[in-house]
Amino acid sequence: MLTVKDLVVYYGKITALQGISFQVPDQSIVALIGANGAGKTTTLMAISGMVEVQSGSILLDDWDITDCQSSTIVQMGVCHVPEGRHVFPQLSVYENLLAGTIPCKKLAKGELEARIEEQFALFPRLKERYHQAAGTMSGGEQQMLAISRGLMSKPKLLMLDEPSLGLAPIIVEEIFEMITKVRASGTTVLLIEQNASLALQISDYAYALELGRVSLSGTGRELLESEDVKKIYLGM
Repeated sequence: MLTVKDLVVYYGKITALQGISFQVPDQSIVALIGANGAGKTTTLMAISGMVEVQSGSILLDDWDITDCQSSTIVQMGVCHVPEGRHVFPQLSVYENLLAGTIPCKKLAKGELEARIEEQFALFPRLKERYHQAAGTMSGGEQQMLAISRGLMSKPKLLMLDEPSLGLAPIIVEEIFEMITKVRASGTTVLLIEQNASLALQISDYAYALELGRVSLSGTGRELLESEDVKKIYLGM
């Protein structure tokens, strides 16, 4: 699915990524964990074509997308749900979902309705808020909408940046349960998450980033049981 090799990104004179490499297998959940400033968000932005890559490569299904425009990368099946939700506050739930189909070719009415029903099956709360303005919903509901809007384009790869940020624990559990359902439906997930314990519990593979480098890697279970991870990221 996705192969990142020896990726280097600068912000001015600051090296944000120092040659990181990792793989995201098809229909898996892969987590990137690490402290603030470790390079997690920059990694997603590089994959999305939002920052310039100085060296290294990004392959999606063996296609080199390293220097592609963001619009091209989206059309190739990559969806990036950034930190902070960023729903359209004045638009209804339905209108936000429609916005998620913009990268697609014009959909027939039946196909559009089918995609919306798929999202309502995954996120039942959104169906209850169908005509409600997104800006009036709770943070958890907005996060559900942001993910759902991304899924409307039927991406091969869904990239989530801090989906639990600022949410109550009970809502976080609900969001993560939905992420596992997304993977079960056939969508590959690349997840950035400060809640390392929860991220590792649902991940097939995981990578710990430190100062722009991969410091640890393994299955989610292996990192969850790693003494270094327990000490540095889990506070145990």
